[in-house]
Amino acid sequence: MITLYSFPHSRSLRAAWTLEELGLEYQCQHVALDKGEGQTAEHLARHPDGKVPVIEDGELTLFESAPICRYLAETYGDGSLLPSDTIARAQVDQWLSFIVTEVEQPLWNQAKHKFALPADKRVPAVLPACAWEFQRALSALERRYNGQENLVGNTFTLADLFLTHTLSWAISMKHRLPEPLMAYRERHIQRAAMTKAMEKEQAAAKG
Repeated sequence: MITLYSFPHSRSLRAAWTLEELGLEYQCQHVALDKGEGQTAEHLARHPDGKVPVIEDGELTLFESAPICRYLAETYGDGSLLPSDTIARAQVDQWLSFIVTEVEQPLWNQAKHKFALPADKRVPAVLPACAWEFQRALSALERRYNGQENLVGNTFTLADLFLTHTLSWAISMKHRLPEPLMAYRERHIQRAAMTKAMEKEQAAAKG
């Protein structure tokens, strides 16, 4: 049985969504980050910075959402979410890298300086730069996105999962998205596996 350590509305949703897309059985274990549970010795043994997601699969303990989702797709997906074709797989990896390093990072910096960091460490003056950097990343994305249903090929992959999650995060932080990307997000956010993943994380949080 795979165990996912999670916290609602965080990157752990990517792992839960991947698990649901693959139809895998798993236990969702809530880590109350808002109550300091991430900094317990037990959880720090799983994740050196006390964050989520973390998965345990047999003897493997793995943290960080991108390698977790890629491991799950490669191990259990049989070509689902991560193409077996070498070129298509490289293109998925390309988009994963772009999403987590270029699209997501300005959002995370914005979140840190709005609420995530201790109050005395926040620098509100960086927020306009974060907004500019995010819009710049969106413009770069638009140069390669022409309204197609999926980023790579004709099937939903990890690239779409990560971009949909990141665009949802952007909307929650009051960023405006171009209409084609709004439509892209709306298509994918309605996938049944996404709904199930959110419900499972919420249920685990409620105990």
